[in-house]
Amino acid sequence: MAKPATKLSEQVRRGELYTVDCPSRGVLKHVTSLWGVLVLITLRSGTHRFSDLRRKAKGVSEKMLAQTLQGLEADGFVDRKSHPVVPPHVEYSLTPLGREASSQVESLVDWIEANLYQVMQARQRKQEI
Repeated sequence: MAKPATKLSEQVRRGELYTVDCPSRGVLKHVTSLWGVLVLITLRSGTHRFSDLRRKAKGVSEKMLAQTLQGLEADGFVDRKSHPVVPPHVEYSLTPLGREASSQVESLVDWIEANLYQVMQARQRKQEI
């Protein structure tokens, strides 16, 4: 009989996520980085080309976006489709696992947006001290 999966939050409480070789760390890094979040949220609307993603994620360098997409693809969240044309035409879309992850990320983004005023107030109070 297979061992039931342990929730990541339980791993954190037990300290497993704090170990250097915990594989969850890499996944967490890819999914929760600024650029990872923006890519996952953008791809929720459908397939996009690299240039579309770069245009939407203002401020991201070409190198950083490429690294972000490679990490998300390696984790099974993003599907990369290359069309054999000149110039190269590459499209990115979410896999079923990516849609699930992006839904979770979207919930966090929505929570941040709903509570942004309180966060900004806390920052203001800290600056006044």
